[in-house]
Amino acid sequence: MPTSVQGDSSRLCELNAGTRMKAFRVTREFPLALRLLLINQFGIDIGFYILVPFLAAYLGQELGMSDALVGLVLGVRNLGQQGLFLLGGSAADRLGPRAVIIAGCALRTLGFSLFAFGTTLPVVLGASLLNGLAAGLFYPSARAYVALEAGDRKAEAFALLNVYATIGSLIGLLLGSVLIRADFRICAVAAAVVYALLTVAQAMVIPERPAPAADRSTVLGDWLEVFGNRRFLLFSLATTGMFTVENQLCLLLPAGAKQASGWEGAAGVLLGAGAAVNLFQMPITRALERHGGGSRWVGGGLVLMGLGFVPPLLICADGPPDGLREVVPRMTIMLIGSLLLFVGTMIAHPAVLEMIPRFGRETLAGTYFGLFYVFAGLTAAGGNAVVGWTMDMGKQYECPWLPWIGCVAFGLSSALAVTLLYRTRLLPDRPEVSAVEGTVIPSGLPERGGAVAAEASSGPAGPTAGSVGRWEAGLLGRTRLPSPGRATDEAREKPPR
Repeated sequence: MPTSVQGDSSRLCELNAGTRMKAFRVTREFPLALRLLLINQFGIDIGFYILVPFLAAYLGQELGMSDALVGLVLGVRNLGQQGLFLLGGSAADRLGPRAVIIAGCALRTLGFSLFAFGTTLPVVLGASLLNGLAAGLFYPSARAYVALEAGDRKAEAFALLNVYATIGSLIGLLLGSVLIRADFRICAVAAAVVYALLTVAQAMVIPERPAPAADRSTVLGDWLEVFGNRRFLLFSLATTGMFTVENQLCLLLPAGAKQASGWEGAAGVLLGAGAAVNLFQMPITRALERHGGGSRWVGGGLVLMGLGFVPPLLICADGPPDGLREVVPRMTIMLIGSLLLFVGTMIAHPAVLEMIPRFGRETLAGTYFGLFYVFAGLTAAGGNAVVGWTMDMGKQYECPWLPWIGCVAFGLSSALAVTLLYRTRLLPDRPEVSAVEGTVIPSGLPERGGAVAAEASSGPAGPTAGSVGRWEAGLLGRTRLPSPGRATDEAREKPPR
């Protein structure tokens, strides 16, 4: 992968330049705090991909560690990351996400510095653990901050986050593939410098957004509330297939591209195609938002992600290519599959992230993101293990189609599960306001029949001033209010957004 990225450096730079200009134009539409977080995500991915893709080779070749020790070092990073996702999310809810984001960047600065100057196993293990803890702090808190700042444009904000992350990862890979030729320690120092600058910049310019905690008792109480949200748990389990198939950009698809072309750097072509497709992230997201947005399109995106593994089935049993005459059509097929995966991810991923904080109270957004990322991380690790096992079984028993069929099954089963949740109205609706007899009722609340309506109507007498303003805004363009019975029937028959 790194070789191909370096070989295609000029083309990737052109793609990145075009993507940056488009992303920056849309970014200006958001508040300053959100703009800073998007640029921060860009720097985070640059620093990460300067170093981490080359870490395993450095540990094994330059430090002479066995495969088992290399696996231990990488596993410690993942363990620290998964273990702190929930704690990081709770800290963001309690302390405010800004402080947790800054702490995550500072920890990663220290971790990458240790990689630069430490060569013994205890130091390397400590560096790996610090980097995992940093990710566990940063990701749920940053997503919670984006969700809180974006208001009703969460889907667009998370789409932009995906664009910035993709651009940053490609630039990081390009820089890393150049710096690694000199010395791995230079990569580590460069990554540490990037995170140090981000830490200082965030401390200086990201505004504080304190999290109100007066309505909560303890952290354990918050966790019990989130773990007791069965709709959210079902949704987290239903979307596990998304992370399994998405991670195959680093495992199965590169192996398939290498087999199809006979070229070690063929995976770079797939990454370049992904960068080009990312140019259309915002138009795709905005088009989906105009046609319902949110939960309506997650299932369709997951279907595309699963179908992305169908084209490689056509060539997975072929032997080595016989010259360029066979390489071109085979790589075309691989590109079609990877593009389906990229487009499906662009449809599903922003919508999934946009829904997470709407499963519960806004003041628990960090905890919800933290638990969701625990599921995502465990799924990615377990899914990769399953896919790797099927790849070995496919070679051993001469059934190379086995891992591709498995990934199709992961994607389509996840799409089916999410679609069932959508059809049974277990996914949260958009927070709209409906007026019924002068009472403001958020349409995003799950409907539970007439009992809930009666309970709502028996609430405190007299709306607040803010409610009156929203009620009057909802009456614009209407000649009269519908009767209570008719409003309830329409709400029940209307499909969720």
